[in-house]
Amino acid sequence: MVKLALIRHGTTDWNRRKIVQGKTDIPLDELGREEVAGWSLPPAFKVYKWISSPLSRAATTAFILSGEKPRTDKRLTEMSWGEWEGRVLDELRQELGDLMAVREAEGIDFKGPDGESPREVQRRVMPLLKEIASSGNDTLAVCHKGVIRAIFAMADNWNMVDKPKHKLRDGCLQLFELDACGHPKISQLNIDMTT
Repeated sequence: MVKLALIRHGTTDWNRRKIVQGKTDIPLDELGREEVAGWSLPPAFKVYKWISSPLSRAATTAFILSGEKPRTDKRLTEMSWGEWEGRVLDELRQELGDLMAVREAEGIDFKGPDGESPREVQRRVMPLLKEIASSGNDTLAVCHKGVIRAIFAMADNWNMVDKPKHKLRDGCLQLFELDACGHPKISQLNIDMTT
């Protein structure tokens, strides 16, 4: 089985302010760059093939960690939140009240107006996962929380309605194995890079 390691990009100003980023191309600021520079990639992963979301926060994270400009693939782009991008999630919950609760209860099919659901993200990334599996190359992808959660949901049969069995921590590698069709299986979660 081919291994797939996933890393979420470093923290941005919008992350710190709890603003929904989605596909909006918010770059790493100085604090985010310092955070990523403090990460240490375990040696076993240094030989993996690298790929990144084309959004600058992910591509910059990959560059800082690998020392090389990464190959990018738009299928790793963050989930679109549509009209809700640029908004604070807690404010949306207050503003929309019960409507937001009903939408969030849709789990894997939850999406904002003109946005994308986690299920749609899964459909978008599945051909890429199959390509990686077919290549035979263990691969490290720097991407986004929404993409990582969508892949994790596939691997764990999680419908995203209830809390997940495992919390995926930032600053960590999430390691999966891909079968011949590209379907992910959890190998090891939360491999710390901050020590």
